[in-house]
Amino acid sequence: MMIPTPHELMKQFERGQIAREEMQAMMALHARELIAEMEEDYQNPVAALIESVKVRRATAKLVRLHGAIMLREILIAFSEHESFPPFRKLWNASHPDVPLYCFFRINRSPSFRILSLTKKGEQWMVEVRYETSRGAGEKRQTFLLGRDENWRMRVLS
Repeated sequence: MMIPTPHELMKQFERGQIAREEMQAMMALHARELIAEMEEDYQNPVAALIESVKVRRATAKLVRLHGAIMLREILIAFSEHESFPPFRKLWNASHPDVPLYCFFRINRSPSFRILSLTKKGEQWMVEVRYETSRGAGEKRQTFLLGRDENWRMRVLS
């Protein structure tokens, strides 16, 4: 069973579709996932440090080439595209207080990385590499992103 993202849970709770206790129980499941990752980092601090350095370096390169605002807009577009498997890890991409490097995973499973960004007129070609789930194998995919009528970045194909 795939539990909804925290953002989706809050929407469901505000609409009265789920009770407070159900929302809190599902949020606890998300918290357990985060705690499990922190425990993995504690068990292997060297691997965690190497992953952190690689992710920060890759993110800094993307920010230097394309800007933090554009990169965040692209992550937000992916987070709203529910047929994109890593969208569950990007649910809080619109929060400016969350550093951009938090959304990328190079060696840690499930991985997610933007390999290239290319502007084609008013649209962006974005090549990503990701895992659909732990140990499922990596997949490369290219997406076309553009702006909608409200000038928000969206995944077009």
